[in-house]
Amino acid sequence: MLIGLCGGICAGKHAIAEYLIQQQGFQLLELASKMPQITDPEDDLRLQASEIRKKGDTQPEHTFENADILLDFATKRWQERWITTDIADASTLDRFLLRPFFLLVSVDAPVSLRWKRFADRCWRRQLDPPDLEKFVLWNDHNLYDKDVGRVYLTDKAQVRLFNSSSSLEELHSALNTLDLADEERLRPNWDQYFMQLASLAAQRSNCMKRRVGCVLVRERRVISTGYNGTPRHLRNCNQGGCPRCNRGDGGGVGLSTCLCLHAEENALLEAGRERIREGAILYCDTCPCLTCTVKIAQVGISEVVYSQGYNMDKDSAAILQEAGVRLRQFHPPSNGLT
Repeated sequence: MLIGLCGGICAGKHAIAEYLIQQQGFQLLELASKMPQITDPEDDLRLQASEIRKKGDTQPEHTFENADILLDFATKRWQERWITTDIADASTLDRFLLRPFFLLVSVDAPVSLRWKRFADRCWRRQLDPPDLEKFVLWNDHNLYDKDVGRVYLTDKAQVRLFNSSSSLEELHSALNTLDLADEERLRPNWDQYFMQLASLAAQRSNCMKRRVGCVLVRERRVISTGYNGTPRHLRNCNQGGCPRCNRGDGGGVGLSTCLCLHAEENALLEAGRERIREGAILYCDTCPCLTCTVKIAQVGISEVVYSQGYNMDKDSAAILQEAGVRLRQFHPPSNGLT
């Protein structure tokens, strides 16, 4: 496993790296030359940052001339635990993201807190800290500059951390609960995989009331997918095709006049009774309503997995229980801390 940490100045990357090294057996991988070229030699703030990094407490286990050599080294030893904070550009990151053992983690914190952390480090190194305005300007350059901006890296992070605490004990406690070393983060389990497919299907929804997506699975193979919206050859709901949805009627009001098919209905119609058979599992990002629940029971679905609740969950659960259909809620792994 290789974890790459990225984020703004003094967001907490090195504090998290030190925790993973000391508490969870990770080893640090560093580049011999990692500072971007200084375009303004008079910018003493960048020189201060460079000096602070050189005097950092964490010593690298391994140092490499460039990112490709670092990645090749980690690839041959992917079953061990590695960490780096030295991914500096988008093209390099793209090569790292191709490896199935790599996890990109972004770290962020309020700019005022990051300025205070930077000032504290300057005082400890007997350097004059910058004022807040100067720090903000450099922070903007660090995050948004078209050549060295780190925001282009953080946008691709698989896990996003929010380190707003000034206490290392709180940070370590939160990291312990989060368990970044859990290898299931590298490859989603089946529930997470199929629920992500359901959420992706929901993006195709045209219903004005809510987006819902559904995936029908048997023996870990997708049978069909569905999302909610008006039937084929009718105008899409978001184009005025369903008057009831476009009026904004409340839940349970005027259901008999609704022209939208639900995501579950579309998936069931697409699959057909013959393809469903015993053992089929229905994944939906919203708990099925009563109308869909009775249809799910009728076609022989064995299990329903959902992620978000609805306003009739208890009624749906009672029907599914009576029909012998298992119902459970999926909770995705936590990807952030405060």
